Amino acid sequence: MIAFTANCLYTPLERVEQPLLLVEDHVIVEAGSRASRQIPHGVRLVDFGDAILAPGFVDIHIHGGAGHDLMVADSSGLSAVEQLLFQHGVTSYFPTTVTAPLEQTWSALDRLANAIESASRDGSRGDRAQPLGIHLEGPFLSHIRRGVHPPENLLLPTLPAFDRFWQAARGHIRIMTIAPELEGAHEVIAEAALRGVCVSLGHSDADLNSARAAVAAGARHATHTFNAMRPLDHRDPGIIGEVLTDSRLSADIIADGIHLDPTIVELFLKAKGADGAVLITDAISATGMPEGRYRLGTFEVEVKNGRCLLGGKLAGSVLTMDRAVRNVMQFAHWDLQQALRLATLNPARVVGFPNRGRLEAGAEADFVVLSPDGDVRSTIVRGEVSEAVSRS
Repeated sequence: MIAFTANCLYTPLERVEQPLLLVEDHVIVEAGSRASRQIPHGVRLVDFGDAILAPGFVDIHIHGGAGHDLMVADSSGLSAVEQLLFQHGVTSYFPTTVTAPLEQTWSALDRLANAIESASRDGSRGDRAQPLGIHLEGPFLSHIRRGVHPPENLLLPTLPAFDRFWQAARGHIRIMTIAPELEGAHEVIAEAALRGVCVSLGHSDADLNSARAAVAAGARHATHTFNAMRPLDHRDPGIIGEVLTDSRLSADIIADGIHLDPTIVELFLKAKGADGAVLITDAISATGMPEGRYRLGTFEVEVKNGRCLLGGKLAGSVLTMDRAVRNVMQFAHWDLQQALRLATLNPARVVGFPNRGRLEAGAEADFVVLSPDGDVRSTIVRGEVSEAVSRS
């Protein structure tokens, strides 16, 4: 057993002063305060001093990092991405596809399924984030709102096509972005929801009625709200009108100050609130790397001044999750505890992992050690502590 202490802990719903977090066999067995509990004799003690303990970040939309694209990354490339995520407080992630030729997509899904299954068998993760499931972004997207997804590889949604993706991923698809106005979309939404997939509306030119019908069919989330979506209009609210007003839908944003103006971030958070908002990075292979040209699926993206561009269009980001949390604090004037929920509890709930994104008895011992300003000092995956952390 290991005992972790610090100045305070965010569950994230509650604040615990002078916390005592007991971990055994990679699981939290007790989370409380030292004021009401003695540190058990014989346990290994790790004291993080004036720091804050919070659940490890969960990124449900990421395409790569550290120079590696997740559509083609081998085991060493995946390890590099996972180490970069770990450095920025992410303990769990959902590798995300981008529209590509079918054979390439099927191959990527098989390779990512192998990584997920290997991670679940591996008793030691060390300094790496863990892949929990796959986010299928494309090919069931709108041509009008495709962003940089290659138009020649977009498909109308059909049950056989979805099942082929499902089989290639061996059931590890946990979230799927789809444009609900496409012919056949509602049938695929219903089937995916039946299989436990979080169906997310995105890359869409849907009007209000089509979006509402998709929610009735089983959709319950929205992908990078405002981006690659029919714009909000005061007489034609469209898909964004549904996303912002329907409490049955959670929704995510890319809070990098580039994809959305800070005022829109604040507006979004007021509309969805602490319960319905989620942060994503949409990070690509350029994340953590110098400016230059980097791969995203089948094409190259130019990265300059923090912007990832292809033909003048934004193509993912170089955002990290710890920066996204701090940006919410700055843009919307939220405190750290409020902002943390958007990167921990909420995304874990969206993808159906109740043992992640929270610090309580029975949860996986994944957490991040933060400064009062939200800077990452250490990251702990499955309760495993390096010697460097032990000496801190």
